[in-house]
Amino acid sequence: MTTERHTDALSVSGHDVAQLAWARTRLVQAALPRRMMQEVVAAVERNATWRGQECLNLLAPEAPMSPTVRALLSAEVGQRAAEGHIGPANRWFAGTRHIDEIESLAVELLKRVFRSQYADHRLVASMVGNLAVYTALTSPGDTVMSLPQPVGGHSSNRPDGPAGVRGLKVVDIPVRPDLSVDLDAFAETARRVQPCLVALGASMTLFPLPVAEMAEIVRPWGGRVFFDGAHQMGLIGGGQFQDPLAEGAAVMTGSAGKTFSGPQSGIIVWNDPEIAGPLFQAIFPTLAATHQVNRVAALAAAAAEFLEFGPAYMAQIVENAQALAEALHAQGVPVWGADRGFTRTHQVIVDARPFGGGLKAAQLLEEANIITNKNLLPVDQPSDWDRPSGLRLGTTEVTRYGMRAPEMRRIAGLMADVLQRHQDPAAVRSAAIDLRRTFPTLQFCFPLNG
Repeated sequence: MTTERHTDALSVSGHDVAQLAWARTRLVQAALPRRMMQEVVAAVERNATWRGQECLNLLAPEAPMSPTVRALLSAEVGQRAAEGHIGPANRWFAGTRHIDEIESLAVELLKRVFRSQYADHRLVASMVGNLAVYTALTSPGDTVMSLPQPVGGHSSNRPDGPAGVRGLKVVDIPVRPDLSVDLDAFAETARRVQPCLVALGASMTLFPLPVAEMAEIVRPWGGRVFFDGAHQMGLIGGGQFQDPLAEGAAVMTGSAGKTFSGPQSGIIVWNDPEIAGPLFQAIFPTLAATHQVNRVAALAAAAAEFLEFGPAYMAQIVENAQALAEALHAQGVPVWGADRGFTRTHQVIVDARPFGGGLKAAQLLEEANIITNKNLLPVDQPSDWDRPSGLRLGTTEVTRYGMRAPEMRRIAGLMADVLQRHQDPAAVRSAAIDLRRTFPTLQFCFPLNG
């Protein structure tokens, strides 16, 4: 896959030239290192006020962490190195007795949440988890199949991501415009190319995927299904989505953030002892060494909270997504998947072509303090990445702050005011701020130190 991206505001490093110039200017004006540090702290505080208190956050990849999880991210143990597997004989360093406690608790909690025989906690990002799978279960030159990006696929499983870095040949899984897998076409292609791995990973994810059927198709030549549940991980753990491991997936990766609502990092779980050795070897020493034990502690705490609150939390997320989609549709905003009930996840996909496309629509809504993201639709090409046709919405954060269906209808109305009725976003902003401030307290979690 090739992508063409606009470079009018980019440096050769890919960053915005004007933004880097702003930073250089502020550092020059600060002059002293202490004041330079204060510039960083001030930027963090500005974001905490605006994004944390004044915006309706509908980004599908984001979820607020509980007070306990956030506190653990700054714990003393974050200064400690813990290279190696759990257990004193498996570490490079002495002094890890309590780190072994933390990490073993994390592993066992993840196994409980995802009903799996194996779990690992050391992935600093879910994309690193995907690379671990490709490292363990493929060899350079092998063929794999994955979802193309305009129908929900993600670079994690494409030539410009870990699959490509591993030197794999990537073949598209045939997908219909309604985001359903064309099983007949898949079977024909799979039998012809015989992939060793079929990666089911979608960043635009509305409905379950046919894991069992696809696993059966590739089984004759030893092919495996790998489920990349980056977005669905919480929904899976909470019993609100399909259970890929139970349906025949060999391994599942995902994000500890997003619907799982833990620290930004990765999770990997599986049941087959045959692949345990290669996966552990790929994780350490290949891809993870000192793996941020404060993050591991936060992940473990998030998993414990999830055991208590996950099912109800995830059910409300899906209910809210469906309510938001229905309300937008009623307001005349085109929503993908209307003929299939809009969504069975936390996501809602808007066709933003009537509003100038996804980039313009996201920027207009941002002016109204409603945060979304542009997104490719099946009508797009991969090269449309920077100016795609759609918007992706997620209900995880607004749900955790206690919002329900009436608030989803209110949010849909505010969005329609901006996009459909062409109201000045500045005039809508105060209503968005008021709605957000009405729900200041996180739900579905234990109190701090509780």
